[in-house]
Amino acid sequence: MARSLDGLVLAPVADQAPGQVGTRTRFTYHEQDGEVWAEYSGGDVVRGHLVGTREGDRLDFRYVQLKGDGTTSSGHCVSTVVELPDGRVRLEESWEWESQAGSGTSVVEQVTADEH
Repeated sequence: MARSLDGLVLAPVADQAPGQVGTRTRFTYHEQDGEVWAEYSGGDVVRGHLVGTREGDRLDFRYVQLKGDGTTSSGHCVSTVVELPDGRVRLEESWEWESQAGSGTSVVEQVTADEH
């Protein structure tokens, strides 16, 4: 199993559709006893939260976010935790909106301190 996500900051490697998370979004993860949660913001997202569980290298969580235009949205995501050769963490994600139509995949990777 890859190391704990607690305290790690991750960012998408590519932009999603407008109004969603993108390369300027930063996720600060927390993990304890099989629970995972994070706060995120940046780009079009003013404030976002996710909460869920981790079993081995699988995360299963719900997310909710407030966008710059004042709208909110929520969804469900399942991620696989991968440890990269350089020791950083990558999450390979499959997500689906629950508050609107749409689904897809994304990749977020741990950023270094100078990229926060």
